[in-house]
Amino acid sequence: MMEQNTAVTASIPRRKNYLLGWYSCTWSTALMVALPVLSVFYLAFFPKENIWAHLADTVLPVYIITTLELMIGVGVLAVATGVCGAWLVTMCRFPGRRIFEWALLLPFAVPAYVIAYVYTDLLEYSGPLQIALRELFGWQSARDYWFPDIRTLGGAILMLAMVLYPYVYLLARASFLEQSTTIHDASRTLGCTPFQSFYRVSLPIARPAIAVGLSLVSMETINDFGTVDYFAVKSMSAGIYDTWLNMGNLGGAAQIASMMMIFVVMLIWLERLARAKQRQFHSSDRYKTLTGYQLSGFKAWGATLLCAIPVITGFLIPVWVLADYALDNIDQLWTEDFISYASNSFILSSSAAIITILIALLLAYSKRLHDRSSLKFAAQFSSLGYAMPGAVLAIGVIIPLAAFDNAVDSLMEQMFGISTGLLLSGTVFAVVFAYVVRFLAVSAGSVDSSLSKVTQSMDMAARSLGYTPLQTLIKVHLPLIKGGIMTAALVVFVDCMKELPATLILRPFNYDTLATYVYQFASDEMLEASSLAALLIVLVGIIPVILLSRTISSTRSSN
Repeated sequence: MMEQNTAVTASIPRRKNYLLGWYSCTWSTALMVALPVLSVFYLAFFPKENIWAHLADTVLPVYIITTLELMIGVGVLAVATGVCGAWLVTMCRFPGRRIFEWALLLPFAVPAYVIAYVYTDLLEYSGPLQIALRELFGWQSARDYWFPDIRTLGGAILMLAMVLYPYVYLLARASFLEQSTTIHDASRTLGCTPFQSFYRVSLPIARPAIAVGLSLVSMETINDFGTVDYFAVKSMSAGIYDTWLNMGNLGGAAQIASMMMIFVVMLIWLERLARAKQRQFHSSDRYKTLTGYQLSGFKAWGATLLCAIPVITGFLIPVWVLADYALDNIDQLWTEDFISYASNSFILSSSAAIITILIALLLAYSKRLHDRSSLKFAAQFSSLGYAMPGAVLAIGVIIPLAAFDNAVDSLMEQMFGISTGLLLSGTVFAVVFAYVVRFLAVSAGSVDSSLSKVTQSMDMAARSLGYTPLQTLIKVHLPLIKGGIMTAALVVFVDCMKELPATLILRPFNYDTLATYVYQFASDEMLEASSLAALLIVLVGIIPVILLSRTISSTRSSN
C-alpha cells in the first residue's frame, strides 16, 4: 500500500511537469508568432524619429480616404458578383450551371497584381485593343477619341473585385446549400416570385456568411500592394512602402501599419457584430435534394451570360494572354534565372507549409490533451498574423530580427572584436518566418477541424495499449487526419507562392521569387518577360480551387 501511494505521489510531479511542458511549448509558439504584431505597435509608439504630425497633416488623410474608397468599391462589386453567382448556380437550372459551380472559383487562382498587369497591357494606348480601334475607325491619336484609363482608383477596384469575389461566392453558396427547402416552398405558396423568395428569405439567412466573405475581401483589399503600386493608388499599403523605403523612416511606416491594424480589427468587429444576433439551426430536410427553378429562353441564357462574365474576365482572358506570351517567347523565358526563381519560390513555400503544419499540430493537439481555456486562447492568439497585411507583417518581422542581429553584433564586437553582420534579418529565414506568421491560421484551422473529428475513444484505446501522447499522435491521429493536413499544406503553399508585399521587403539581396520576378518586369512594362512566371503562379493556384470546389459540392446534392 505504501509503495502504491509512493507511485501515485511520484506521478503527480511528472504530470505537472508534462502539463507545464505543453503549456510552455504552446505559449512560446503563440508569442513567437504574435511577436510581429507587438513589434509594430511598440515601434509606432516609440519611434526613433517621430513624424506622425507630418504624416497626419500631409499624406495620411489621403491614404485613409483612398483605402476606404478602395474597400467600399471592391466590397460592393465582390458581394454583387459573388452572391448573384452563388444564387444562380445553387437555386436555378440553366445551360452550363454544372460548369459554373466550380468555374466561378477559378479567378481565385489569379493574384490581383497579375490581372492588373494583364489588363493594363491589353487596354493601354499601345495595347492591342486601342490599336485595333484606331485602325478600325481611322483615329490618329488619343485626341481623336476617349478611352477609359485603367490605371486609376476605379481600375484598381475593378481588378481586385475580379479576383476577390470568390470569397463571397464560396461562403454564400455554402449558406444557400444549407438552407431548408421547406422555407422556400412556404415562401412560394405565399405568392413570392423566385426573386422575392431570394430577397426576402434566402438573402437574410445568408447574411452572416456574406458578412464573413465581405470581411475577407476587405482584408485582402487592404493587404494588396502590387495592384495599388502599379496603378499609383495612394492606399495605406503603398504608403507603408513609400514611408519606409523612400522616406527612410521605419517608425512612420509602423505608425501607418498600426492604423491598418486598427482597420482590420474594426472589420473583424463589424463582421462579428453583423452576425451576433443570427442563430441558425439545421432542419430535418437539410440533406434533401434541392430542386431549384428551371429557367428557359432569355432568362436561361441571361443567367449563363452573368456567370460567364466573371469567369472570362477574371480567369480565361488573363490565362490566355499569359499563355500566348509565354509560348511565343519560351526560348527566351526558360532560362537558368527562371529555374532559380521558381526553385526559390518552391523552397520557401514548401518550408513555410511544413513549419505551419508542425505548429498547427502542436497547437491543436495540446488543446486536445488538456482542455484548458488558456491553451485555447493561446491557439487563437497565434492566429493574429492572418489579419496582418503583408506590408505590416514585414515591418513586424524586421523589427525584432534587426534588434537581435544588432545585439549579437554588439556583443561579439565587445568580446572578440568580430562583426557578425546580419544573421536573421535580410535572410531567407525572415521570409519564411513572415510566411509562417501570416498563414498559420490557415493550417491551424484545417488541422484543428480534422483532429476534432477523431473520437476521444481512439486516444483512450491507444493509452490502454501503452502509447504515450506523442506516439498516439504519430501512430493513430496522423494517419486519420492526413487528408486535412495535405489540404492545409497545399493551401499554405499556394498562398506563399502568391505573397508579394512581405517577400518584396524581406527577401535577401539579389534573391527573387516568381512573385517578385513578375512584379519587377511587369512594373517596367515588360509583361512578356514575366509571362511564364505569372502563368506558373496561376496554374499552381488552381490546386486549392479544385479542393474548395469538391468540398463545397459535397455538402448537398442538387438536380
